Amino acid sequence: MVKTPVVVLNVKTYTEATGASAVELTHVMKSIVHESGVSMAIAVQACDITSCVNVGGLPVYAQHVDPIQPGSHTGWTLPEAVKAAGAVGTLINHSEHRLILADIDACISRAKHLHLDTLVCTNNVATSQAVATFAPDMIAVEPPELIGGDISVTTADPDVVSRSVKAVHAINTAVKVLCGAGVKNGGDVAKAIELGADGVLLASGVVKAKDKEAVLRDLISHL
Repeated sequence: MVKTPVVVLNVKTYTEATGASAVELTHVMKSIVHESGVSMAIAVQACDITSCVNVGGLPVYAQHVDPIQPGSHTGWTLPEAVKAAGAVGTLINHSEHRLILADIDACISRAKHLHLDTLVCTNNVATSQAVATFAPDMIAVEPPELIGGDISVTTADPDVVSRSVKAVHAINTAVKVLCGAGVKNGGDVAKAIELGADGVLLASGVVKAKDKEAVLRDLISHL
């Protein structure tokens, strides 16, 4: 599993981080990690996994896997395919691709069988606690209404972060807790750590920025 504290960048399906742009961003993150020693990872579209893995020096995650076995599942994302592409882990249950609890459990089990890290996204304290019973590697609590916005969860609803950390650790102290939604700068990251989180999951704050490297360097400035 990636070391913490960690900054995990989910590039979603933004054109600014698709194909060659995803590879370029991976190179930038790799350089910053090499210079700073701060832990980072990038979650890219399935078609970009191998290209980004080939950059080397940065953990690459899939953005999703489905709870399926090899076979007749056209259009689904097979965990074995993600592993074969070179990913070291996967996001599960992002707010833009939600799953029911039974499928979250199945995805975690399939990923564990393949030795893939699991980062499960949750929307509140109760869901975080429920997912903790499945023992993923990491949980990222992200109130959906704040995702992609200009106000960080650490400012708008800091209590959901601290209470999620407590709720998760009441079930399983080995599960790392990240926070996301609206994270934009180093101050947001510092506040997340202060609230007990092990890092952050973010997207548009970096991907949509004109100077992505400058934003990334600011994000880790307090780590």
